[in-house]
Amino acid sequence: MKTRRNFIKLSALGSAAFLTKSCLPSEKNTPSTTTSSKIVKPVVISTWNHGFQANEAAWKVLTTGGVSLDAVESGVRVTESDPNNMSVGLGGLPDRDGKVTLDACIMGSENNCGAVAFLQDIENPISVARKVMEKTKHVMLVGDGAKKFALDNGFKATNLLTEKAKKAWEAWKIKSHYQPIINSENHDTIGMLALDNEGNLSGACTTSGMAYKLHGRVGDSPIIGAGLFVDNEVGAACATGVGEAVIRIAGSAIIVELMRNGMSPEAACKEAIHRIVKKHKDISGLQVGFIALNKNGEVGGYSVYKGFNYALYAHNKNKMVDAKHYKK
Repeated sequence: MKTRRNFIKLSALGSAAFLTKSCLPSEKNTPSTTTSSKIVKPVVISTWNHGFQANEAAWKVLTTGGVSLDAVESGVRVTESDPNNMSVGLGGLPDRDGKVTLDACIMGSENNCGAVAFLQDIENPISVARKVMEKTKHVMLVGDGAKKFALDNGFKATNLLTEKAKKAWEAWKIKSHYQPIINSENHDTIGMLALDNEGNLSGACTTSGMAYKLHGRVGDSPIIGAGLFVDNEVGAACATGVGEAVIRIAGSAIIVELMRNGMSPEAACKEAIHRIVKKHKDISGLQVGFIALNKNGEVGGYSVYKGFNYALYAHNKNKMVDAKHYKK
């Protein structure tokens, strides 16, 4: 019996060692691991060109004593309220039925999070998501329930369908042919991550979703672990592009776990993109981009196709960065 017990014990230890090793980055990824010994803070990073203006608002919060959660909310609200932006909030392109439906989520440094999905007639869904986080025991509210909650908490009903977006929808209806265009209709999200002066991370993600989608469709943006994930011990990540592909691999959560195991933000984003490519037989027209930020203030991004960029505010400088990509 003693010999058998020793055999079982050694077998269990061997299996545990194998599993632990298999979860860690391979040796070939070692050059891409986090190497910085100096912590940079504050830092703000957000998706696409509209992230530049959003970063400005977030930076003001961070440099006047504000925390990262306030910064990301304030930052993405700028994009939500811009009627000239046709992929987020007010002025967003509608679904096939001409309805502007919004999705958003927010996550703080204590794993506190809130989300709304399929929300209509409310200009700033990110702030409704924060109210869900702070005033309820829930994480997500959707549809009419989310709208009622917003109205009950002081948000005003607003017609989100601008004349510009309405005309675009009416022109689309003539052909009624849904064909997402890489880096055009797929500018469907602003995701923002921030590291404040106290070293705490937060993130926000908000969108009007794919233009001319099926009524009722919800993508990755309001889903914690897909469109956004924050772990204050490690880092944060968020996604943009075809949400269905991001959901299938729990994209943002995967990136944070890869950073936990030693990968740099860029290497982690690259690995997540490779997983998406591997899981799809045909990636024609399938654009996804990720950004990530770790506890040291290091950032990175990567996308399936060329054309994805992100705004980075650090060292008192706001700039646009073209992300590396899998395919031109």
